[in-house]
Amino acid sequence: MSRNKGIVFNIQKFSVHDGPSIRDVVFLKGCPMRCIWCSNPESQNVESELAYNPNKCIGWEACGSCIERCSQEAVNARKDGKIAVDREKCQICDVCVGGCCAQALTIFGKEMTVEEVVAATENQVSSWRSNGGITLSGGEPLMQADFAEELLREYKQQGVHTAIETTGFALWEDVERVAGLCNLVFYDIKLLDTAKHKRFTGVDNQIILDNLMKLSKTYPEKELIVRTPVIPGINDSKEDLDQIANFLKSLPHLSDYELLPYHAFGSSKYEHLGRKYGLIEVKAPDKIEIQEMNQQIKEKLFDKEGGIK
Repeated sequence: MSRNKGIVFNIQKFSVHDGPSIRDVVFLKGCPMRCIWCSNPESQNVESELAYNPNKCIGWEACGSCIERCSQEAVNARKDGKIAVDREKCQICDVCVGGCCAQALTIFGKEMTVEEVVAATENQVSSWRSNGGITLSGGEPLMQADFAEELLREYKQQGVHTAIETTGFALWEDVERVAGLCNLVFYDIKLLDTAKHKRFTGVDNQIILDNLMKLSKTYPEKELIVRTPVIPGINDSKEDLDQIANFLKSLPHLSDYELLPYHAFGSSKYEHLGRKYGLIEVKAPDKIEIQEMNQQIKEKLFDKEGGIK
C-alpha cells in the first residue's frame, strides 16, 4: 500500500463522541489486537472482507442472483433457503454485492486515496463546522501509519482539528510521527495485568504502556485522553481499575481519563463475517454505575485544578 492509499471501512458523519463538537470519523482497516469484546470485527483484518446478513436476505429461491454471478463458486445455497459464503474461495470481486437487491451482502474495506477521503469529508473545512474536525479510528489506524500521516498532514494544512483513537500497539516511531499531527489523542488502556491482557486481547501490553509514557513526555502540549472499556468479569474489578489509575499517576501529562461502558452492539457482525462472538452472555453494565465509577476514579487521579495527583 502506498503512502497515498489506504483501506477504509467506514466514514461516519456527524459524530459527537469522538472529539470536540461535530466530527467526521474515518475508520482505517486492520488491528494487531483481538480483543474478545471488539465491537468492530470488520476492522481487524487489513484486507477487504465480504459480509453476509441472513436477516436481510430474501433467499436464493426468490432471488439467487449472488449464486449466479459468482464465478468462483464461493456463494452456495443452504437448505434453509439462505446462502453460504465459502471465504477461502471468495475473491472479494464485488460482483455478488452489486446484484444483491436486498443489500444482504456488503464488502467491508475500500481502497481510497488521501484525496478521496478528504473529498468525502470536505464539509469539515467549511466555516460552519470550524469547531469540529476529523478523527482517525479503526481498527488500529497506526497499522496504516503512512496513510494516516498523509491524511492528517492534509487536514492540518487546511486548518482542521485532528484526533486519533489508538491502542498504542505500534512502533514508537509511528506513534510519534502520527500523534505529532494531532490536536487530540485518545489512547486505550485495557488492562495492566500482563497475563490477563494477553489472554483477552491476544497481545502483550508492555509496548502499549511504554508508548503511552513516551507520548506523555514527548507531547505535553497535546490533549491526551486515556480510555478504558469496562468489560464485566474481565477488567471491572477494583484491583484492575486501581492498577490502571496508579500507572496513569506516573505520567508527566494527562488531560483526562474515561471509563467506557461495555456494549454488544457489534455482536451480530461476527455472524455476518463467519465468526463467533466470545462474550455472548455478558450483559452491559448499568450506566449510572459507570458514571459513579468514572467520578470516583477521576477524584483519585486528578486534583481540583485538573492536574494529576
